[in-house]
Amino acid sequence: MKHLRFVSGILLIISISMGGRAAENQACPWNIRALSVAPKVTEDPQRSTSDVRAIFYEGVPWKGHPTRVFAYYGLPEMKGKEKVPAMVLVHGGGGSAFIPWVRLWVSRGYAAIAMDTCGCVSSGAFSGPHPRHEYGGPPGWGGFDQIDQPIEDQWTYHAVAAVILANSLVRSLPHVDPNRIGLTGVSWGGYLVCIVAGVDHRFRFAAPVYGCGFLGHDSVWLGEFRKMGEDKASKWVGLWDPAAYLPRVRVPMLWVDGTNDFAYPLDSLQRSYRLPQSPRTLCVRVRMPHGHGGPGENPKEIQAMAESLLRKGMPLARIDKSGREGLDAWVVFKTKAPITKAELNYTTDMGQWQTRKWETIPATLDAKGGKVSARLPKGTTVYYFNLLDNRDLVVSSEHEELLLNKANGGGVQ
Repeated sequence: MKHLRFVSGILLIISISMGGRAAENQACPWNIRALSVAPKVTEDPQRSTSDVRAIFYEGVPWKGHPTRVFAYYGLPEMKGKEKVPAMVLVHGGGGSAFIPWVRLWVSRGYAAIAMDTCGCVSSGAFSGPHPRHEYGGPPGWGGFDQIDQPIEDQWTYHAVAAVILANSLVRSLPHVDPNRIGLTGVSWGGYLVCIVAGVDHRFRFAAPVYGCGFLGHDSVWLGEFRKMGEDKASKWVGLWDPAAYLPRVRVPMLWVDGTNDFAYPLDSLQRSYRLPQSPRTLCVRVRMPHGHGGPGENPKEIQAMAESLLRKGMPLARIDKSGREGLDAWVVFKTKAPITKAELNYTTDMGQWQTRKWETIPATLDAKGGKVSARLPKGTTVYYFNLLDNRDLVVSSEHEELLLNKANGGGVQ
C-alpha cells in the first residue's frame, strides 16, 4: 500500500505506488459472484420514451436498507434472432444517466445502458436536474468524507457495484451478445471504469475518458487528502484508488485525455496506464475540453475501438516502439487504416501540468516504413506524438519528460 506524507501543506507519495503483486493480492471488497447475477428490474414508464426505457434495478444495501439504481437503456432495431453488441456507459461528476448517450450508441447498432451512480433520478438530459430518490445509496463523488464509515456504505463501493450490475443486466437481455460488451465512462465515470475493469472481467474492452488513478499523487483532489490527514488518506488510497485494481485488468484499454485536464493530469494518467498488462492505446489531444454533453461521450476513437473488438471493424493504429537520441525523437507504428498526418506536441514549461502551454508542429511521416520522427525544439520539457489516420482518429505515443541543461540554453541532457 502506498504511504502518504504531508510536507509544507503538500501531499507527497513517499513509497512506490500500489501496483504489481501488492495490488493483485489486495482483497476485493465486492462480491463479484453475487453482482454477476442480473438484478431485479422495475419499469419507470413516466420517464421512458418511445426508444429509451427508464428502469430501477436493485443495488447493494446501504446502512442495512435496500437500494435501487436508476438507469436508461435502449436497443437497436434487430432482425430475427440477431444478437447485438452492447456498451455500458458511466457518467461523471455532476451527471447522471443520459438519454442522448444511450441514443448515440443505439444509433450505431449497439444496445446501451447508462446508470446513475449517486442515488439520483435523471432528467435524461446532460444539463439536469438530477434529484435524489428515496432508495438511493450514498451521494457522490469520491466519498472522501465517508472513509470512516463501513466499506459497504461508501460511495465507491456502491458506484462500482452499480456498474457491475448494469453489465449483468444488459448481458441478460435476449438480443444482446454477452461476449461483446464494452465499457466507457467520463471523468469520475472514467475513474470507476478503471476499477470495474480490474474486478469484472466480462467486458471486451474498457475506455476511461479523463479518469484515472493516483489521485493522491496528483489530481484536483489533493486538498481532500490534506483534509483527511495521513491515516485516512492512506486508507482511501488503498481502498478506492484505481491503482489498486488496474494491475488486474485483462482486456484492452483505450485512455482518452487532454494535455491540460484540470482533474486528471498527465503524470497520473501515465502511472495509471502503465499498470495493466493488457494492450493499451492512448488518445491525448492538446487542450481537450473536459465535460459532458459531447467532449466526454463522443470521442470517435471509442467507437473505433468498439467496432474493431466487438464487430471486427478497422482497428486504431498501434505504436510499437519509441525512442530518442538527443533532440531527435521517433516512433514506429503499425496500422491498417492509413496514417495521413503526424504531429509533435511539446511544451517548454515546467510546474503544474494543468497550466503548461503546449505547442504542435508537423512531424515527418514515413507512412510506408511505419515511422514518425521529429527534432525537438530546444527547451522542450515534455513531448509526445499524435498519429492521425484517414478517419481523423488520433493515437498518441507515451509522453516523455526531459531533463534540462540550463547551462546550455535549455537543451536536453
